[in-house]
Amino acid sequence: MEDSSTPRRDFPAFPFEPYSIQIDFMSFLYKSLDRGGVAMLESPTGTGKTLSIICSALQWLVDRRKQQQQWKKTTETPDIGYGDEEPDWMRDFVVADGQQKEEKRGKRLGFGDWDAEKKAPFSTIESEGKRPEGLTGDDDVEFLLDDYESEEDGWDNGGRGSKRKGRRCLDSSSSDEDVEEDQEISPKVYFTSRTHSQLSQFVKEFKRTVFASELNLICLGSRKNLCVNPDVLKLGSANRINERCLELQRNRSNSKSKVQDNNRRLHRPKHSSGCPMLRKHNLRKSFKDKIRELGALDIEDLHQLGSKIGTCPYYGSRDMIRAADLVVLPYQSLLQKSSRESLGLNLKNNIVIIDEAHNLADSLTNMYNARITSAQLQQVLSHLQLYLEKFRKCLGAGNRRYIQTLIEVTKSILRLLLSHQDDDSKFSACLTESAPLEEDNSMTINEFLFSLDIDNINFVKLVHYVKESNIIHKVSGYGLKVGSQIVLEDADNQRINVEGSIVSSFQALADVLLRLTNKDNEGRIILSRQRLLNSRQIGDAYLKYVMLSGDRIFTEIMDQTHAIVLAGGTLQPIEESRVRLLPALSIDQVQFFTCKHIVPPESILPIAVSCGPSGLTFDFSYNSRSSPSMIEELGRFIANLVAIVPEGMVVFFSSFEYEGQVYSAWKASGILPKILKKKRLFREPRNNVDVEVVLREYKESIYPPSGNSKADPGTSGAILLAVVGGKISEGINFSDGMGRCVIMVGLPYPSLFDVELIERIKHIEGLGDTSQKTSRASSSESVQSGFDILRSCKQRGKEYYDNLCMKAVNQSIGRAIRHVHDYAAVLLVDWRYTYNSSNQNFSRPADKLPIWIRDRLVFATGSYGEVHRLLFQFYQHNRQKFCR
Repeated sequence: MEDSSTPRRDFPAFPFEPYSIQIDFMSFLYKSLDRGGVAMLESPTGTGKTLSIICSALQWLVDRRKQQQQWKKTTETPDIGYGDEEPDWMRDFVVADGQQKEEKRGKRLGFGDWDAEKKAPFSTIESEGKRPEGLTGDDDVEFLLDDYESEEDGWDNGGRGSKRKGRRCLDSSSSDEDVEEDQEISPKVYFTSRTHSQLSQFVKEFKRTVFASELNLICLGSRKNLCVNPDVLKLGSANRINERCLELQRNRSNSKSKVQDNNRRLHRPKHSSGCPMLRKHNLRKSFKDKIRELGALDIEDLHQLGSKIGTCPYYGSRDMIRAADLVVLPYQSLLQKSSRESLGLNLKNNIVIIDEAHNLADSLTNMYNARITSAQLQQVLSHLQLYLEKFRKCLGAGNRRYIQTLIEVTKSILRLLLSHQDDDSKFSACLTESAPLEEDNSMTINEFLFSLDIDNINFVKLVHYVKESNIIHKVSGYGLKVGSQIVLEDADNQRINVEGSIVSSFQALADVLLRLTNKDNEGRIILSRQRLLNSRQIGDAYLKYVMLSGDRIFTEIMDQTHAIVLAGGTLQPIEESRVRLLPALSIDQVQFFTCKHIVPPESILPIAVSCGPSGLTFDFSYNSRSSPSMIEELGRFIANLVAIVPEGMVVFFSSFEYEGQVYSAWKASGILPKILKKKRLFREPRNNVDVEVVLREYKESIYPPSGNSKADPGTSGAILLAVVGGKISEGINFSDGMGRCVIMVGLPYPSLFDVELIERIKHIEGLGDTSQKTSRASSSESVQSGFDILRSCKQRGKEYYDNLCMKAVNQSIGRAIRHVHDYAAVLLVDWRYTYNSSNQNFSRPADKLPIWIRDRLVFATGSYGEVHRLLFQFYQHNRQKFCR
């Protein structure tokens, strides 16, 4: 291993001769992993970022293991290494499965001796061997909760002093036969990205290197992507598939025969058979052996292999985590604590690489948000009341107490949500002024509980009860049975939809209850109450918990790992990510690398455009963008561009509403026909499902299929009107002719009517002094203009708001230039892009652009003629260059 003072510059695993910026990237990453801590690496799309990450990180992994072996030889201490720092008893506990794990857990929590004579009976029904009064058959017995006891004295540690008699919680892949566990390999690399397609691309790049034959890679995916049970897959939604999968495992546990002290054998109902894809140990072993033989497989490959063998690839891939050198997995599996624990991920002293990290802060906080509607609450309440009425005499005291508590909590939230805003005159004024229909209120957790008058409830224990007691499935199952007896016409499909709806409602309540156990300053409760206007209901009421900052969640990960790498094509402005994820670290404590683009300077032409063809200054600020003269000037500008821009061009607007307003104005003024004489025009649909159709037609207009040209005579190429924050701005690549010109109209600041955004701005600025807030104050505060709140910010809140805008700009304009032989112009249309001021209170947008744009940006502060001349010369030069 090279001396740390001399950064490594050779990476032999790179499959071809790397460019200098790729060597710089790999060298910086290697050194960052040596140092540990947090690093952020930015490399524009098309510069080989993924391949550079693989060759650098895995080279470091190989070198580190060689170094560990040398340490063992020189120190004669065979147990040195990241994987052996835990004592044996702790490691055994972590990987223990089945009853052994539960027994260790019980002893640790002080549940007493677990000898046979002191074990709890499986349930009141089973221990007594007779049916409780009021039950009418095995189906009713199936829905009865096991007895639940709460250790009231001395056990208030996260509610874990409570226990459910008769069953261990089954959320693992263990089958009737134990699956042999591999030895934990460490250190290892965890690579995570947002989508399964991005993970598959990573696996594809990994296979191009020599590491594919030297290191073990395992790819993890969601149940929806990996499930091979057709009866589960037909449920459709990811939530329903997850719930059904876990329910099948619980049923498998229930299906085993139970033997009591009196040697009587008690059987569960025959239909509780578990998932057929998890029954045979030999097939699961064959799955693991086949993966070792085939090498790195992506999610699609794993699914096909599991289908062929007849075993579950979701749990089969999980079985191989411990022996893997490189684990590839989606965001949620790594970032959510409950998912990490369920998967058994050991981050201690390992490496975590997070790709597409520009949206990491939002992704992290969104995972911990929770929302429930009044309709869902009413559904939960009715099912709880129905269940309690049926089983009251059969339930133990613990179950009755907790179910009654759930009923009271649900009623209290409903009362708060359904308290009508009956000031019709005030509401009518809002409608007249075209203000947002909702007037949401925000409050802290403590304020919310105080307003419900249920602040004396121990929500930690209540959450634990919901998780451990299986109440969601028992109550939902009984409600489904009763409902199916009333309405029997629609067989299977209706049953699936109703079951999914009931379980989803219960899970929404469980998520909200869990969030109420968070620290008071970590989030806010958003209430959107039901309103009446002239005795008519307006809108739907809901409650939402919004996580304001992900720093605590991210710090938990950071404290365990040796190093965390945040990578992306565009991470600028990095301050936004640092403030939301790493507020305790200064900018100097975060290692940051950025590089220029791989294409030559003459292949990129970024221009900040300040005025249009008639000389009108472009100002798309909130107060000016809707003026007819501004919209017409933009239309004239586009009509001129379509005459000189070859092939395809993409225009980004700040919102769907504004794009629609501009399109309608162009159509009415006669500008639209002028544009259509030169190019076909397409518009991004609101529905993501329709995006692929529009993109296909857009591409065919640029590259017409042979013998099938839909273009009108005289037209050349196409223009696509898109929206910042839509699917096109985030995940679509416009390489070559698909994006010869990308235009950003204005600065797309997020709406200040968004109460969640306002709360986050106040949190970051430090304005949220909870000691001065009450629920009544929160209500009046909701009327306050978001503009007033932003003006009251001194620095951090304003900076965060500016950074959100520029992050959206950078993501949108990054859709162009995808490889070394590509070329495109980027036009930033608004006078504010050209503004240059020494006033530190005014953010200069150009300073927050990626370096490959910023270093080449032309400020067109004169007439439109200057822009036209630059574009004409640019396209003429590149067409001649690439047509040779």
